[in-house]
Amino acid sequence: MRNSTRLLYNAYVSQIALLSGVPDATTQFSVAPVVEQKLIERVMTSSDFLSKIGNVTVTQQEGDKVGIGVTRPIASRTNTAGGNRRTPTDPTDTSDLGRYRCEQTNSDTAIKYAKLDAWAHRPEFQTLVRDAIIKQKGRDRIMIGWNGIAVAAQSDLDANPLLQDINKGWLYKIRTFADSRWLRDGALTTGALAATKAIYVDDTGVPFNHAQGADNTGANVDFVNLDALAFEAVELIDEWHRDDTDLVVIVGRDLLHDKYFSIVNAAGDKATEMLARDVIMSTKQIGGMPAVRVPFFPANAMLITTLANLAIYTQEGTTRRQLKDEPALDQIENYESVNEAYVVEDYGLTALVENIVMGKKPA
Repeated sequence: MRNSTRLLYNAYVSQIALLSGVPDATTQFSVAPVVEQKLIERVMTSSDFLSKIGNVTVTQQEGDKVGIGVTRPIASRTNTAGGNRRTPTDPTDTSDLGRYRCEQTNSDTAIKYAKLDAWAHRPEFQTLVRDAIIKQKGRDRIMIGWNGIAVAAQSDLDANPLLQDINKGWLYKIRTFADSRWLRDGALTTGALAATKAIYVDDTGVPFNHAQGADNTGANVDFVNLDALAFEAVELIDEWHRDDTDLVVIVGRDLLHDKYFSIVNAAGDKATEMLARDVIMSTKQIGGMPAVRVPFFPANAMLITTLANLAIYTQEGTTRRQLKDEPALDQIENYESVNEAYVVEDYGLTALVENIVMGKKPA
């Protein structure tokens, strides 16, 4: 590392220590609560998708979900004249499914001296170092949310390139705790007992006749198009949620051609840079709902829900950090960890469809 770069790096380490209220950032320390919250917000706002889902800070590692959304209607009437007592009930999820558990996630990174030297002439040196880490932490969260299926004691990136073994994500939890809302078989059976067959959807562009429903498909396909499949899948959602105007259809890259995903800028003159690299809104609707593509979502799947129904919980006070200069490897190292959980606030507001094949059934 050049001497001029060393001065900049030392200033960066001192700034981290100052913000965190510790004398030395090169020994492990707990990040101050205010700084911790800012770090979480930076990660969540680094991604358009993450900024649209729930971001919740909790004090306990394990407990009841804290989402404020209700999971059922609350209107009622009681015949008090007949001696019946009005009995208020909790409309949030109070079942055993309404719990979370935050697991430790390590985000340890290294930057070579040569790369720091290349950045040293930039006036925003400290911002470059910070943002390089924050951007990838955001991408990792999305990847875990869609693909996580286990909490391994020792993770293996080679065997699990989509971070399947870091934490249990949203789709895993729908399959495990709400299998009646999981469609994965062309015979229209749901749940854990469903055979893992493909769901064949006609890709020839035949219009959907809603009056005939899915039965007008014939023997060659299960659904005449994606609209028919979406109309069928919505029936897996609780009835009082089916007309929610915030419902979207998150689809994998194999289901709609790229021509349907020209960027829709819903914010008027808002810059489209974030949308271009993250959430892409389709010009096409599926089953009357906006189609959305998000990074790392399974290629042959469809999830109908609201974005606000998905959340990431972070346990307060669990952010740990240490900066280290490692000359033996010609690099500086950043060790970070935090406890977090991936939460589906209301399973009744979800419908997951997997094993979708665009085309006819094999002969």
